[in-house]
Amino acid sequence: MLIDKKILDRELTNALAALHSGGTILYPTDTVWGIGCDCTNERAVDKIFKIKKRDSSKSLVLLVDNDARLLRYVKTVPEIAWELMQYSEKPLTIVYPEGKNVAKNMIGPDKSIAIRITSDIFCKNLIRSFDNGLVSTSANISGNASPENFSDIDEEIISAVDYVVDLRQEEKTPASPSSIIKVGLKGEIQIIRK
Repeated sequence: MLIDKKILDRELTNALAALHSGGTILYPTDTVWGIGCDCTNERAVDKIFKIKKRDSSKSLVLLVDNDARLLRYVKTVPEIAWELMQYSEKPLTIVYPEGKNVAKNMIGPDKSIAIRITSDIFCKNLIRSFDNGLVSTSANISGNASPENFSDIDEEIISAVDYVVDLRQEEKTPASPSSIIKVGLKGEIQIIRK
């Protein structure tokens, strides 16, 4: 979907301002609408847990724009992960054995980290401009269904974030979450969500 450059630039500027000030954003992704923040800002990550009413022991997803940025946040990328990304036919979140360079509340109790390389043009531009990974968790109260489009997002979520990105809000095509696969250092695979 083509986005007008002026509108894209405006939304990038506004979202970046929120991220740089330690705020949270509500934004469209390559899957469902997400709540995001700077992945290195522990307070901002904590705010997302509060917005979602989610237990902080449950990890969040990190969005990156390319392979190089992925390597910034993972100690070791098992070879199987590259193969999974190459052949996946839909957006794929991979849970890696050990994360690094992120807020400690982004890392799972087992030191794992969930990361997806996004294909969404707005997300790619935002991450590139911010020069940092972006937290991405579905825009719903914990336990409720993920929103299929913007109109499904609870008003409580919309009013709780610091900035709502004004793109793709009129879309009616149902979106679905990514697949999630956990990989081990020896090539072990565990399918968490198809």
